[in-house]
Amino acid sequence: MRFDIITVLPDLLQSPFAHSILQRAQTKGIAEIVVHSLRDYSNNKQRSVDDYPYGGGSGMVMSIEPFARCIDALKEQRTYDEIIFMTPDGVTLNQTMANELSGKGNVIILCGHYKGIDQRIRDIYVTREISIGDYVLSGGELPAAVLVDAIVRLIPGVLNDETSALSDSFQGGLLDAPVYTRPADYKGHQVPEILLSGHELKINNWRHEQALLRTQRLRPDLLED
Repeated sequence: MRFDIITVLPDLLQSPFAHSILQRAQTKGIAEIVVHSLRDYSNNKQRSVDDYPYGGGSGMVMSIEPFARCIDALKEQRTYDEIIFMTPDGVTLNQTMANELSGKGNVIILCGHYKGIDQRIRDIYVTREISIGDYVLSGGELPAAVLVDAIVRLIPGVLNDETSALSDSFQGGLLDAPVYTRPADYKGHQVPEILLSGHELKINNWRHEQALLRTQRLRPDLLED
């Protein structure tokens, strides 16, 4: 799967994609993550990519031309399944959405900045608008990194244990059950005996029960029909 990320701050995305699972996915050739500097597609000496908003008001608006040039150049090279704009007024990212997107081939992700991007980019190019929560960040780079991480770990071959992602919180509409590792006794705090029993069916039943209880306590909204 290929991700082309368009941003005015490409250096901000170097670290998130250079470590751990995302690095492993790229090394294996399972995922390709390419970051494009929007300023490379500016048409002026200052390499500016923003301008004053029509109608007045505070802040600056990201111009249409640099985005259009970059997107058009990318689309000349390959077909894209989605052009995603990271924005706080988009649809909130969830596990179901990540599962769906992990089956795509090529995706472009647009990172906004300043007061936002010219609406015409959203009207002409964007196929999906995604938010990571009801709050505003300085730009779309961190949300883009979150989105890529959520998707890439689901692609077959990325995780060493293929079943690991399938047992994550939200995969079955529930939060994950509590997990434990050695030692079995830490200063009197015991690991539940059922997990030491070796009885797979009973353990699975316990985990489901605990997941349901945890969801009822922490995220009852997930159980609402």
